[in-house]
Amino acid sequence: MTHVKNNFRSLNHLMEDLFFNFPQETNQLLKPSGVPTNIYETEDGFHVSLLTPDMKKEDFVINMEQNTLTISYTKPEVADAEKPAYKTIQKEFGTNSFKKSFSIHNKINTENIQAKYENGVLKIYLPKKEEVKIAPKQITIA
Repeated sequence: MTHVKNNFRSLNHLMEDLFFNFPQETNQLLKPSGVPTNIYETEDGFHVSLLTPDMKKEDFVINMEQNTLTISYTKPEVADAEKPAYKTIQKEFGTNSFKKSFSIHNKINTENIQAKYENGVLKIYLPKKEEVKIAPKQITIA
């Protein structure tokens, strides 16, 4: 006869886990893996939008180096005199920093990249280079 180990917990333990550990467990599940980003391609370029509510445009740094576009944000530390007089129990929004990098196609005109921040969305426009069209040429046979 094989003994089967009982892994069931009491109803009290289940209720405790459900109500007392709920914020901590869901906090880990709901924690975003990064800043939500949309990327669209049009005939003239690429449009990158990052959802970044409650952030200041002065705290963003956008760099272009070796075909890599890097967007970073660092929220300055709050001075001790400005810190609130309460203890935070749970915090699910408000990030202190992030860094996101994208490989950029060699068809991008890196000299004319534009960025703007409005209504909590950082928008970056990456224009495509104009294609050099070579006129057809007839080759004569010698």
